[in-house]
Amino acid sequence: MDEQSSGMKGRVEPLPEIKVFPVVDYAVDEAAVEPFAVSRIVPVAGGPTAASTSGLQPPPDHRKEPLEAYPLESLKMVGRLSKDRVVHALIRADKALYQVAVGAYMGQDYGVVTAIREDAVELRELVQDMNGDWVERTSSLLLQEAEAVK
Repeated sequence: MDEQSSGMKGRVEPLPEIKVFPVVDYAVDEAAVEPFAVSRIVPVAGGPTAASTSGLQPPPDHRKEPLEAYPLESLKMVGRLSKDRVVHALIRADKALYQVAVGAYMGQDYGVVTAIREDAVELRELVQDMNGDWVERTSSLLLQEAEAVK
């Protein structure tokens, strides 16, 4: 081992010299303005962080459902089931099939299923307008016709 280590000669570069910076004492008058005070941070009027004047807001304690990960345009209604007066719509998303009932959430704009008809699913969505206010919008997901197999 001594023979092998004797043939190894390495050189490590010395560390660079550390420059010393002068210490500057920051003295402020009591009357000076504090740049980071919360009172100085003013929200932009009409910005998305401003309070909504319409009173509508997404539910704060809402747990996301699987169909909320998809844009509404990518979801397809492919059928409808009914048993004991409970109606479910069959929704296809990325080759997976989901059952939704009235009150379920779907789409990325807080869409709530309000009605399930034989040919469509009705939704009420909450979207922000240009002023940052939440507004309601109604949408429908129409039943898709079966594709012909060739």
